[in-house]
Amino acid sequence: MSTDIQIRPIAPNDNVALAKVIRDTLTEFGANKPGTVYFDPTTDALYELFRTPGAVYFVATIDNTLVGGCGIYPTENLPNGTCELVKLYLKTEARGTGLGKQLLEISMQWAKDNGYSQVYLESMPELDKAVSIYEKLGFIRIQQPLGNSGHCGCDIWMTKQL
Repeated sequence: MSTDIQIRPIAPNDNVALAKVIRDTLTEFGANKPGTVYFDPTTDALYELFRTPGAVYFVATIDNTLVGGCGIYPTENLPNGTCELVKLYLKTEARGTGLGKQLLEISMQWAKDNGYSQVYLESMPELDKAVSIYEKLGFIRIQQPLGNSGHCGCDIWMTKQL
């Protein structure tokens, strides 16, 4: 039995399923706290948010069921040439399949192809498995946040040159 895995740009009808994946994942890891995307109203309207120039969001599906996503966003007040890697979340059954790494690589390639020279991200200790993946892909921890993401609940900040 083959599995149909696809990665594609976000569509308007992905909003509800994607918000559920994000909030369920944060709850699973005990990271559903104030100052995170859990309480960010844009989490319910990601298709609209990612219409912003310089932004993109990719979703992953398995057998036409949305299982996660990852995006690039031109967060306010980031250094010139820097974008933020945002909202990398996967349902439990999609983890360990390589889909997260694929979403990361596709997002970072899009950023490079669209003129960015550095990617920034924010995370938290509760998401330590994701942080270790970022480190394996060459992200380096920095001492303070960059830009104005509005997510004061994150206390791990990382960058990677493209």
